[in-house]
Amino acid sequence: MPADFNQITVPQFTAMKGDGRKITMLTAYDYSQASLVDAAGVEGILIGDSLSMVVQGHSTTLPVTLEEMIYHAEMVGRAVRRALLVVDMPFPSFHLGIYKAIENAGRILKETRCQAVKLEGGAEQAEVIEALVSAGIPVMAHCGLRPQSIHQMGGYRVQTDEKQLLADARAAEQSGAFSLVLECIPAEIAAKITQMVKIPTIGIGAGAECDGQILVFHDLLGLNTGYVPRHAKAYADLKSTITQAVATYRDEVRAGKFPAKDNSF
Repeated sequence: MPADFNQITVPQFTAMKGDGRKITMLTAYDYSQASLVDAAGVEGILIGDSLSMVVQGHSTTLPVTLEEMIYHAEMVGRAVRRALLVVDMPFPSFHLGIYKAIENAGRILKETRCQAVKLEGGAEQAEVIEALVSAGIPVMAHCGLRPQSIHQMGGYRVQTDEKQLLADARAAEQSGAFSLVLECIPAEIAAKITQMVKIPTIGIGAGAECDGQILVFHDLLGLNTGYVPRHAKAYADLKSTITQAVATYRDEVRAGKFPAKDNSF
C-alpha cells in the first residue's frame, strides 16, 4: 500500500463510539466523487446500491448487479486514502445461501480496495452475518427501512415496530456486525438502539442520537433530479450551478465567444 495511505480500519471505526466521537459517512460512486469526499475528511464512504437510482436512473435499488457494484467500488477504492470503505451487497447476492454469500462478499474484498460489506437485515440475516464475519469479512448491518425489500414493505415508509427494530439491532450485534445503519425509524427508537448496542449506529432519517450519520452524495450536493427525501439536507445547489454553467458554455459557443485566444493554440 502506498506511503500516503493512512486508512481508517474497522476497529478504529468501531472504537469511535466508545471515544464519544460522532461518525460522518457519505456515499460515493466513482473516482472523482470519492477523491473529493475523502479529502473532506469523512470517516466512512459507502459505495451504496443507491447508485441504481442516482447513477443508473432506476426507480429502486433492485436492478443493480454485483458486477456493477464491484466496478464502482473499484473506482472509489483507487481514490480513497483515509476513509473506511464499505460496499453494499446488492439484491439478492446474500440471499442465495451462506456459501454463495461468502463467495459474493469475498469477491468484493478481493476485487476492490474496500474493507467491509453492508447488507440489509437484522434477525433474519443473523446467520449470514455470522458466517461472513467468521470468514474474515467485516459486516455493517442495516435495519429499519430496507430499500431492497421495498415491495414487501409496501413503499418507502418510516418503520415503527419497536419490538422488531430492537430485536434486529440486537441480533446484528450478536452476530458480529461492527456497525449498524438505522434508516427511517423514529428518533426515540434509534436513541434506544444506540444506547442498547455497543457497536456504532449510523443514522439516515433516524434522528440525532445515532453515533453517526450518512447521506447520499447527490442529496447533500443538491444534485437530485426527482424526489428529495425528508431526511436529506442539501448543503449546496450544484444542480443549478451545473445547469447554468452548461447553458453559459452553450451560449458562448453559439455566439462565437468560445474558444477565445486564451483557449487556442
